Amino acid sequence: MLALAILVVIMAALLLSGAALTVPIAGAFLFIGAFAFFFAAGVHIAAALGALGLLFGFLYLDRPFWNFLGEMVWGPSTNFVLVAVPLFILMGEIMLRAGLSDRLYRCLALWTGRLPGGLLHTNVVASGVFSAISGSSVATAATMGSVALPHFARSNYSPRWVLGSLAAGGALGNLIPPGITFILYGLITETSVGALYKAAIGPSLLVVTLFLLIIAIHGIRSPQRMETPPSWKEKIHSLLDLVPTIILIVLVLGSIYAGWATPTESAALGVVGALVIALISRRLDMKMINESAIATSHVTAMVGLILFGAYVLNYVLTHLGVPRAASEMFKDLPMEPWVVMLLIMGFYIAMGTFMEGLSMIIATTPVIFPIVMALGYDPVWFGIVVTMAVEIALISPPDGTVLYVLQGMRKDRGSLGDVFAGVMPFLLVYILAMVLLLVFPQIALYIPELLK
Repeated sequence: MLALAILVVIMAALLLSGAALTVPIAGAFLFIGAFAFFFAAGVHIAAALGALGLLFGFLYLDRPFWNFLGEMVWGPSTNFVLVAVPLFILMGEIMLRAGLSDRLYRCLALWTGRLPGGLLHTNVVASGVFSAISGSSVATAATMGSVALPHFARSNYSPRWVLGSLAAGGALGNLIPPGITFILYGLITETSVGALYKAAIGPSLLVVTLFLLIIAIHGIRSPQRMETPPSWKEKIHSLLDLVPTIILIVLVLGSIYAGWATPTESAALGVVGALVIALISRRLDMKMINESAIATSHVTAMVGLILFGAYVLNYVLTHLGVPRAASEMFKDLPMEPWVVMLLIMGFYIAMGTFMEGLSMIIATTPVIFPIVMALGYDPVWFGIVVTMAVEIALISPPDGTVLYVLQGMRKDRGSLGDVFAGVMPFLLVYILAMVLLLVFPQIALYIPELLK
């Protein structure tokens, strides 16, 4: 358990630095230990969070549960911002069934297939473009995997690099707006979701560029390109397949950046646009709508249960004074703020090896956020850092959700080790991008400041 080892190191550093472990801080470490036990026992994350909230509330609070439990569950469920989550999920589900992903991949393959690394570039670029209309890493990985894997079935491409590039592309799903993680982070920390979307542009371009660079280096060492170069006529004609995607991106993100619509309103516009595109593509029928609605309800229910459990737990921890005590303790440590931030980044990366990304952000942000603010960091910048940590969690062995999604889609059912090995170069590059964001925060903050 790498995460627990890091926590032990952090606790030892606190003791050696002379920090006093107050009752709230001791309670926080007790909570972490109990949470690790629940997780190792296989308890669902929503049930674990809710049960821990009830347990700690029963042990430490004098106020009866029935005086606050209903309010804690009702509050987030009626928040207008949260409505964007099921709408963005529904939009991605409709576009998946409308065949947009196939057309997108075929077009980009003609333009990137002759670069060093060949179709591996297409995996990343197509995933990045699809991320701009899906908002979900798992949905992006599943969609692009279903489209791309048949292209490589009879090729000489390394299976490890194929799977690694698809996993890396899937990891862009939450980082590239309109990522769902930004909505949840904004809801929990009361940070502008629109500002988070603007701040994500720079880091998204950085991560995509690093991914393409490492693929190009691999392509130079092991030449792999399309055997028959397409004509310019074919390439120009293929751009028609991009039109629906571009229209949807402009409709959703353009309305947000222009200030014409909130993220929730733009999500509704996106659903309407997706339905129109599906109708024009002659894919719209009651069966497709029903399947999209069912898939959306499953994901929304999962996120909702996790959010409700986390809110109950966060209420208890806040009334125990855990966030305030932790922020004061870290603020008084004889360490530079960037050292503490490196520890926080390491904590998130370690947790990602065994914990699902959305669960991680909902469970930890209320405690970590006050510490980061006490250190003087920008809340928008930290939102990008947390989102990148969530993406790293999704492609981190042994529990990266995206990795198992891709493994389940392989028809040859090869070794899971291929997926783990293939994603490692991209995982290290993603961590490098996080470090660069710490050193150069303007990568995220320049565009929001420019568009004020």
